[in-house]
Amino acid sequence: MAYPPVHRQLPSVPPPAGGSVLPAARVEPIPGTPFALAYLSVPRPTSGTAIGSLVAGIASLLVTCLVGCFGWLGAQQGVGALVGGAFAVLGTALGAAAMGLGIVGRRQQRRTAAGGRGMALAGIVCGASGIGLILITMVALLLV
Repeated sequence: MAYPPVHRQLPSVPPPAGGSVLPAARVEPIPGTPFALAYLSVPRPTSGTAIGSLVAGIASLLVTCLVGCFGWLGAQQGVGALVGGAFAVLGTALGAAAMGLGIVGRRQQRRTAAGGRGMALAGIVCGASGIGLILITMVALLLV
């Protein structure tokens, strides 16, 4: 015995507090029932290596500021290159990590559907800039 399909209007559900309900990307009715299967659109995930690259690149630039500040303060006592050099190692390591993670992140994005291409590129640029500025600062501190 087959039941006739029931067409009735379902009560509307209010959207969650502080947000809106996104429409379904696709709705497929289930045959023989009054129900349907809704497929929701899901945003692309962001690559974790791209995020790590950007964070390491920004940290490299911040450490570059420490190299310059502590180097110039230490230059008054004659130990500017030594003090700046201690932070230069950290800044160079962060810059190299940012560049490496950025390259890995960009390769990962070509193979998968992950997002964050701009973050990976910004991490590479920030890391390279950090290393370049550290080299310029250290040369200036050695000449002072």
